[in-house]
Amino acid sequence: MAKVSVCMNWLDACAGCEMSFLDIDERIVELLKHVDLLSTPITDLKHPPVGGCDVGILSGAVSDSHQEEVALEMRERCKILIALGDCAVTGGICTMRNFFPLQSVLNRAYVESESNAPGQKVPNAPEIAKLHQQVKAVDQIVKVDIYLPGCPPPADAIWYVLTELLAGRTPVLTDKVLTYD
Repeated sequence: MAKVSVCMNWLDACAGCEMSFLDIDERIVELLKHVDLLSTPITDLKHPPVGGCDVGILSGAVSDSHQEEVALEMRERCKILIALGDCAVTGGICTMRNFFPLQSVLNRAYVESESNAPGQKVPNAPEIAKLHQQVKAVDQIVKVDIYLPGCPPPADAIWYVLTELLAGRTPVLTDKVLTYD
């Protein structure tokens, strides 16, 4: 039987969801018997293959033009898309930026911050991603098939979702699945 192909990427995030994925510990070995990890922050491969993948996983919110491109590419290239973690599901803590005008955020980060050298300016170059006016959850950009909340989601919940998909079932997330020990 062919392995299920899985691609992951993170957007505006802290890596907590990826750490929780790694916290499935020795079960990763069992998972790899059934799954090919094609592109992930773990493998440092950046893009899902042009030919597509079975399952795409996005963590983090969409804050800029580059992250939007990543989300669009993942959606285009995967059959099932999972929003992993609160930032992907709701925008999470990243949406705190939405309470301030964009220019104020940029000025605080690049000009006014105590750690900046005097005379710093907000960078402006074509190769730098442009911040969106508002931070958004993944489903505000692309269609999401499965939502796995948590900051980060428990490793057991990630394991549950993946094994349910491998079994051909749609995961049903209950309080019991999302409980932390």
